[in-house]
Amino acid sequence: MQNSGLLKYKLHHVFFWMLVFGVWYFLRMDDYSTQRKAFIVTFIKVAELALMIYITNYVLIPRLLYKKYYVWFAIIFIAMIFCSSIIKMNILGRVINSPALINWSANLKKSLYDNIIPHFFLVIAGAAVKLMLDYGKLQQRMIETAKEKAEAELNFLKSQINPHFVFNSLNSVYFLIHKDNQEARGALHKFSEMLRYQLYEVKDDKIPIEKEIHYLKDYMDLQQLRKDEKYTVQFNCTPDVKGFSIEPLLLVPFVENAFKHISHFNDKPNFVKVDMFLVKNSFIFSVTNSREEQRATEQHGGIGLNNVKRRLELLYPGKQELKIDKAEETFSIQLNLQLS
Repeated sequence: MQNSGLLKYKLHHVFFWMLVFGVWYFLRMDDYSTQRKAFIVTFIKVAELALMIYITNYVLIPRLLYKKYYVWFAIIFIAMIFCSSIIKMNILGRVINSPALINWSANLKKSLYDNIIPHFFLVIAGAAVKLMLDYGKLQQRMIETAKEKAEAELNFLKSQINPHFVFNSLNSVYFLIHKDNQEARGALHKFSEMLRYQLYEVKDDKIPIEKEIHYLKDYMDLQQLRKDEKYTVQFNCTPDVKGFSIEPLLLVPFVENAFKHISHFNDKPNFVKVDMFLVKNSFIFSVTNSREEQRATEQHGGIGLNNVKRRLELLYPGKQELKIDKAEETFSIQLNLQLS
């Protein structure tokens, strides 16, 4: 389905430029001595215009304009138009045997008026279409984000059934546990802290990474209590992972998925490994777990990972990359988040 959509998208471009070529050729064919010469000149002009529009729309705008390098964008854009127009004029001068086009500096005013300035405005028009389409996509993404956020808040409110009663009950159970049973007390305390985090601290759009890491560590500690010595749980986080914020509860679905699909080998290692570190201006989060092919009665990841993918696309457009690697006995994900 994705390849079909991509092919349709490319065909739209092909049909558009064929239409431009046809209209241009029809309007200017009488300006040349032969139809062959008119065809070649039109092809050169349309191809050069298309090239400049695509360079502007898919290189200069995303990499310079959208990243607020306005001065560099203007300098490179103007230089590109100027150089491209000179090259085009030189080629056309040789094709139609016009020395005036080759020696464009002899009549600089006419060259600017007939070639460079029209070229400038045509490429600007193509860029304007790109900006309008991107703005429309941004508006649609904002609408979808707002809708999903409203649904998430509604589900959150439904699940928030008298949290004070829950905490009071947990405290009562905590004091009923014998003081010598520190493991049970510690587990209950971790669960209480996780519940408090979910109910009270994830209401904001962003949460400090330190709190998210603490929640994740508590979750893994509780999961490890359910496993015996055949299972290994590793949690590695470098000290430099601090001082920035992310969306709350963004990482835990990956870890939940790993524990859900962990293997149960008797003669091989069973493990879940979590790593977090920074590389330049990117936060790298990876989760790997052992798996059994014969036990995979459902797709590894399933709906949970699909929901996380969609959430990442909405919350971090163009600033995230999720890599999924499904091997015979391991399953791993790596999330790269570009930090502001």
